[in-house]
Amino acid sequence: MKDSPVPPIVPARFLVRVAHPCPYVKQAPLPDDADHLVDLPDAARLDTFAALDGRTDFADVRVAWNELGIAVQAVVTGKQQAAAGDITKPWASDGLTLWLDTRGDRTSHRASRTCHQFHLLPAGGGPDQEEPAFAQSKINRALQDAPLCNPADVPFRAMTVKGGYRVEAFLPAAVLAGYDPAEHPRLGVYYVVRDGEKGDQFLAVSADFPVADDPSLWAALDLVK
Repeated sequence: MKDSPVPPIVPARFLVRVAHPCPYVKQAPLPDDADHLVDLPDAARLDTFAALDGRTDFADVRVAWNELGIAVQAVVTGKQQAAAGDITKPWASDGLTLWLDTRGDRTSHRASRTCHQFHLLPAGGGPDQEEPAFAQSKINRALQDAPLCNPADVPFRAMTVKGGYRVEAFLPAAVLAGYDPAEHPRLGVYYVVRDGEKGDQFLAVSADFPVADDPSLWAALDLVK
């Protein structure tokens, strides 16, 4: 009987430091009467290189920028069950958690004032926790916390799609401490899409590493125009 291959101690994606190009999209956010809040091109997709670790993705996550802020969209497909969540417990909810560092040097193991953590949930808000919800939370062990935004200041939408859901947000420059594309065109970025049915999809290494707390593990995001 042939022995099963032993998984590597260090995941392949830990050995690759990726700088993701982030395209400029002038029309973001879209007008209120548009079908979507943001509609980002294929060039905005953040490639997880999941195949390096023998995994496949179930979510398509895209990020773009302009002078007004950062546009985000995520589409999850292949689901049989409805999304579920609780905005007071975003880490235990279906949805996207996105980390952004507007200074992006990724040299410190602890977050600074320019490091942000946002949650985009297709469900978890409202009295019955069935409405879409957006929130920002503090980063554990941060040397200094980023200012917490008022969720009402962040345009956010969620909708069902065949076999899943889509979440969209536009993060205005006013809620991104230190956002200055001209002077600092390289940001730090990381994400996880959590799903009670599909599992977790990380931009690179998983929760085996302290990605939620350690900006040095995040990828780079190059704002290109």
